[in-house]
Amino acid sequence: MSHPPIDQRQPTRPALGGVAAGVLVFGASAAVLVVELVALRLLAPYLGLTLETSTLVIGIALAAIAAGSWMGGRTADLVDPRRALAPLLAVSGAAVAVTPVAVRGAASLGDGSLLLIAAGATIFVPGALLAAVTPMVTKLRLTDLSETGSVVGRLSGIGTAGAIVGTVITGFVLISRVPVTGIMVGLGVVLVGAAALVEVGVRRRVPVVPGLMVVLGGLLAAVLPGDCDAETTYHCADVQTDPARDTGRVLVLDGLRHSYVDLEDPTFLEFAYVKALSAVVASEYAEGEPLSAYHLGGGGMTFPRYLASTRPGTESLVSEIDPGVVEVDTERLGLRTGPAFEVRVEDGRTGMGRLPDGSRDLVVGDAFGGVSVPWHLTTREAVEEVRRVLTDEGVYAVNLIDHAPLGFARAELATLGEVFDHVALASNPTTLAGAGGGNLVAVASDAPLDTAALEKRLADLGIGWDVISGEDLESWVGDAEVLTDDFAPVDQLLTPYSAR
Repeated sequence: MSHPPIDQRQPTRPALGGVAAGVLVFGASAAVLVVELVALRLLAPYLGLTLETSTLVIGIALAAIAAGSWMGGRTADLVDPRRALAPLLAVSGAAVAVTPVAVRGAASLGDGSLLLIAAGATIFVPGALLAAVTPMVTKLRLTDLSETGSVVGRLSGIGTAGAIVGTVITGFVLISRVPVTGIMVGLGVVLVGAAALVEVGVRRRVPVVPGLMVVLGGLLAAVLPGDCDAETTYHCADVQTDPARDTGRVLVLDGLRHSYVDLEDPTFLEFAYVKALSAVVASEYAEGEPLSAYHLGGGGMTFPRYLASTRPGTESLVSEIDPGVVEVDTERLGLRTGPAFEVRVEDGRTGMGRLPDGSRDLVVGDAFGGVSVPWHLTTREAVEEVRRVLTDEGVYAVNLIDHAPLGFARAELATLGEVFDHVALASNPTTLAGAGGGNLVAVASDAPLDTAALEKRLADLGIGWDVISGEDLESWVGDAEVLTDDFAPVDQLLTPYSAR
């Protein structure tokens, strides 16, 4: 019997069902984004949540996707993809599961280069392997050249949808509810489980060794000490007891000492910059005078507690973006709020935008994302919002951190000087001279500042800080560019903060 002409033949049946193909591509793409976002949290205690860290992780993830797609397509032309899919999923699962152990182990050795290598490998390896799944599945679904565009386009769309879902679930659900180790080990188990299903359904084999690697990785992660008391939406939070003061507690966020709280004495101030903030208030307002204060950033809520204790009747409103930090404050640092001390979980700038004009005597800026003030709180437009909510004689005091040559601090002082009539800067002489780095407290108001009183208060506190203003401050700022919503390269202006 003769065969019918080639164009009349029935299409060959795909080697992989449409539903299975879609699930594999969707899941692999989602897993890549889960790994990428969780890697940012895993690295934050060691590298900080800076633009450079985000750029590094995103760059490695994109390189992994490119390499995996290329090599996956090439391999699919050389071997039967049905033989490769399960190993890809299993090995990527094992790599994901051991990621927390690898990164924390490298960090514990104190070698920055080794940490970067470990971080790069733990992002690149699973990312490349998972990215190779899509071209493999595409090869198995292609049976007719006339449908190539439809198959490739459909699977590409499914992969993009998976990446979106992985991003949303990780950012809005997983990181705020599940420890980083749990996310990574759990994802590893899911990937190995998927590999087992593929092997059973296609080749009747179960990947035992990678499964054991996942279990081993989970056990090691459980045994090794973690770096966090709590993994919040934005931070790795740790509360440490001061060995020199039984009631003293230090709130550490992503490896940085953010706040010091005395559980029994809210008037006790440990950090020099908080003492400087207290000096600003004491030099501008009568002793004991109650204030209406707004706080951009809360941390351990040290300064709102101080104001409530030293100035009875003070009303403080705090905008703290991280609900996990507020929970740690409540459970571990004895935070108690009420009508005169309100904490709102919100972004500082959007929260400030809802405040009435001229409603605050004092605005305190103490918000940090990693090692820097969030850029959108540093700009001329943000500072204009601060001025709007202040009374005519109100004061804005903001804590800054920078290192030589102090490019960010100079730019922020230039920005404050463009908005307010009077600006002063307090810090230790070494920092002001540009020979080192650390905290600086900037003070701004439309009313004249009593810098002499501020200098006396700082001297009485014994922290060794100086104050500059007027022509001295203008000379110090130099030709620094004003920060705006259109141009605020805060991370680039900062020299990496090394006090870790």
